[in-house]
Amino acid sequence: MGGELIPAYRFGRGGPGGWIIYHEPEVHFGDDVLVLDLAGWRKERLTTAPEKHRFAVAPDWICEILSPGTIRIDRVNKMRIYAQHAVPHLWIIDPAARTLDIFRLESGKWLLLDTFAEDDKVRAEPFQEIEIELGKFWVENG
Repeated sequence: MGGELIPAYRFGRGGPGGWIIYHEPEVHFGDDVLVLDLAGWRKERLTTAPEKHRFAVAPDWICEILSPGTIRIDRVNKMRIYAQHAVPHLWIIDPAARTLDIFRLESGKWLLLDTFAEDDKVRAEPFQEIEIELGKFWVENG
């Protein structure tokens, strides 16, 4: 996913929407320090470069990629922390199910906006300006 989004948004130096996207940033949510799979900030909110890939500003978008070892942490613990810190957008990718869930935070609760699967072509907030082909992300077994 980062391979699609990072070049499209060019670290806030062009591309649609003025986004700065990082792979595996360390984000400090108060006392909770988490490493996210992908995170994006609107350019106007991230005015200084982070030191050593550590961020004190909550992202505007997070993407977590589930694995058997992280599914409970990502879906329960992290989602609650992200809501508490008012992260407006969250994507959850489940490679085993070949799905992408799109969430928006509303009144402190996650609202599932849509679910995409298999070879769907996706235009989803907050990156509806670009089209993402999900079929590129799935690894064939066998």
